[in-house]
This record gives sequence, C-alpha cells and structure tokens, in this order.
Amino acid sequence: MSRIGKKPVAVPSGAEVSVNGQTVKAKGPKGELEFVVTDLCAVAMTDDGIEVTPVNKTKVARSLWGMSRTMVSNICEGVTSGFTKNLQLEGVGYRAQMKGKQLVLALGYSHDVEFDIPEGIEIKTPKPTEIEISGIDKQKVGQTAAVIRSFRPPEPYKGKGVKYQGEYIFRKEGKKK
Repeated sequence: MSRIGKKPVAVPSGAEVSVNGQTVKAKGPKGELEFVVTDLCAVAMTDDGIEVTPVNKTKVARSLWGMSRTMVSNICEGVTSGFTKNLQLEGVGYRAQMKGKQLVLALGYSHDVEFDIPEGIEIKTPKPTEIEISGIDKQKVGQTAAVIRSFRPPEPYKGKGVKYQGEYIFRKEGKKK
C-alpha cells in the first residue's frame, strides 16, 4: 500500500486546478502546467483536494499510484511557488557568469563551457561561484542542474567541481610515500 498515495493533494491558495478525465491542469501566478495520469490510476476532485486511487490491485498499478500523486502535487506547488536548485563551484579559477541566454562556465578546461538555458528555466549567478536554477517544472529544474553538474562533477581528493548546495563530498586520502 502506498502511504504517499493515500493522502489527498491539497489545492494551494492562488491556484486553479481542474481534473478532466485523466488530465490534471493547474494554473497559478507562476504559470500553467498539466499532467496526464496513467490509466491504472483514477483521479477525482473532492472537498479535501485531489485524490488519486489505483484502479486495480496489481503491482504495477500500486507502484504508479504514489508517483502519480506526487506528480500532481508537484504541478500544484510549481505554479504557486516554483522550484529552486543551487549549485556551488569549488576550485581555483572556477566561475560562472551569464552572457545573454547562455551560462558560461570556467571549469579548469582549456575552453569555457557554454550552456544554452532551456525554455522555462531561469538561471542567476549571485556570486561567481554560485548558480541558482529556478522554474515551475520540478523535472526540468532538476535535469538542468544535473546537466550543469555533469560538466565537472566533484572529485573525492580535493573536492573540486560543481556540486549541489549542501552536498557532502566523501573525501579520500591521497597516496603516501
């Protein structure tokens, strides 16, 4: 039984949510999102909020139940408050700056890495060693952060690279004489 799936999704104030068959549409101050729930789950609008229930007791239906409820919750939260991921650059000479619609990263390579910002994503660089990625779609924000991190993931010896804010890097001891 899904513990997450049992809870109804509360509709936040300032958001309009409509359920039409398997499609859930949310409209809020930040924008508009929609999610099509799988046929193995039923979606209904109630007084408590939006309820997602499995159609039958198969393992696949039960495994998609919690995921569908979380996706509906994410679109409701996204259109009202949005999502943010913060990245930090660690290393001598590592820096980030915005150039128009591109993020230019100096990551110790012989060239600067230029990253085109996807549609619906906003990137800010409050400091040269910090990157703030924000948007209404949680998947796009996370994917963009993962792509930027993949340009130079943190290494375990000196901790240099692009890491998530608050991420712990397991450090290794170097070789000894």
